[in-house]
Amino acid sequence: MHMGVEEAVSRNFRQDLVDDGIVIQTDDLWKTYEMGAEKLHALRGVDMQIRKGEYVAIMGPSGSGKSTFMNLIGCLDTPTKGSYWLAGRLVSQLDDDELAYIRNREIGFVFQTFNLLPRATALHNVELPMIYNGTPAAERLDRAQKALHQVDLAGRMTHRPNELSGGQRQRVAIARALVNNPSILLADEPTGNLDSQTGEEIMGLFARLHQGGNTIILVTHEPDIAQHAHRTIRLRDGKIEKDERNR
Repeated sequence: MHMGVEEAVSRNFRQDLVDDGIVIQTDDLWKTYEMGAEKLHALRGVDMQIRKGEYVAIMGPSGSGKSTFMNLIGCLDTPTKGSYWLAGRLVSQLDDDELAYIRNREIGFVFQTFNLLPRATALHNVELPMIYNGTPAAERLDRAQKALHQVDLAGRMTHRPNELSGGQRQRVAIARALVNNPSILLADEPTGNLDSQTGEEIMGLFARLHQGGNTIILVTHEPDIAQHAHRTIRLRDGKIEKDERNR
């Protein structure tokens, strides 16, 4: 990665947020889509703080803005207005290259559809994010093995996705998300393609990862899945409707 990107990413930095343990802060966050002559406001001025080590569920009906919000939090998109600070860095004003740089270092994604390479082993799938950021091969192998141990898949490292159950595939995806030691683990409907028993096992794994110090943000439309989190933020019509503790 060229130095210009690193410099741009570190230019706007707030040590006060880091010192206060705030890993995510959004101020008056808006996302507006131009639909011909009309404007669709997917997010309307969202203010939020999430601290390091929190376990938060984001809920909301279809069209509430939760997918848009997840894309902004995950540095997959930029807001129309407002600011977003991630791990002390102002990421709302970065370009695509800079966002990719931050995304690969600070965010571990877990998707409903697993997004694994079908021909690659579990181990190679977990190594992928480190290949992109230039981690040396020996360190890659060591970290990928440790991440698979963390999700109880030590005995499945050489298996390909079609040789694994749905729950095991999701565990590989979680190991891949963990491997760069990200600031946040962002899970989008992580149990959506799993039966209820396997889903509960995956939620048990998230609980263990949270107890180990990981910050987890879970996007879901299922109330029983959201109950696993310690805090639930409900969006409606692009605004925060409720922000409450579950326990």
